[in-house]
Amino acid sequence: MSTFPDPTRTPQGPAYEGRLLDRPEEEVVDQGAPFDIRTLMSRRMVLSLVGLSAGGAVLAACAPLASNAASTATPTATTAAPSPAATASTTPGASVPAAEIPDETAGPYPGDGSNGPDALTDSGIVRQDIRSSIGGGTTAAGVPLTFSLNVLDMANGDAPFAGVAVYAWHCNAAGGYSMYSSGIENENYLRGVQVADADGRVSFTSVFPGCYSGRWPHIHFEVYPSAADVTDSANAIATSQIALPQAACEAVYASSGYDGSTRNLSQISLTSDNVFGDDGGALQLAAVSGDVSKGYSATLTVRVDTRTAPTGGSMGPGPR
Repeated sequence: MSTFPDPTRTPQGPAYEGRLLDRPEEEVVDQGAPFDIRTLMSRRMVLSLVGLSAGGAVLAACAPLASNAASTATPTATTAAPSPAATASTTPGASVPAAEIPDETAGPYPGDGSNGPDALTDSGIVRQDIRSSIGGGTTAAGVPLTFSLNVLDMANGDAPFAGVAVYAWHCNAAGGYSMYSSGIENENYLRGVQVADADGRVSFTSVFPGCYSGRWPHIHFEVYPSAADVTDSANAIATSQIALPQAACEAVYASSGYDGSTRNLSQISLTSDNVFGDDGGALQLAAVSGDVSKGYSATLTVRVDTRTAPTGGSMGPGPR
């Protein structure tokens, strides 16, 4: 749940941390995602300046501090692009995929305003932990899952795509989507936005999604060119899905709380899935580690090419 103090009264109107409220008639917590993102970016700038100052003072004595300060700096469009070979080394543990991430449907339950409900206008949607509904409500149950995306800018020599905003969402353990499915229309859990750091990385704390009939277990995401663009789904430069490995899915679905998922998984495969079937999820299959008792960690490197027109996002027939 978002927590903000009362706004400051100025001659121009109410403001928070020097920024005029987008909706002056509403409380700070009801200003929406654009205001949240500006607050996040402003705080990140302050932290980067503090970190850079401290790193400069001790650079000769402690090189790691300088490295840490650089990682918190707010990204800019004028950052020099490293070579592809150098880029691979700046994304720890991730190899460069063979091609751009495939464009996929956002499905019937995006919650981005393109098909009814819009979570991206909610204050608090910019968050790392997406297990709970914003502003209270239910916390989604399930086996813990942390998933991360390493986003690369193909038009810039596969440099880390710092500063892009990523909106991610997925179903709960029972296969239902908040904001849409029966009984959870008033929830907005398992949805959130993160802004990529200097390494092009975003990370979310969530639960392992269930497997519903007709689809391989997956996580949806949209990539936006900047934080300012995140509230209009038409601005997305990539729409795709993360596929989860079969072994991890089978282990999770054997635990309690995932009724029906084992049966649904047995009736589908990566090659028969109507989204991943084109190539068996070759560019979308996450690397996963962990176990049911401690939780799982999933990572996917995503190449985005801004020179190509995005074709994903629309809805087609069948489960998505």
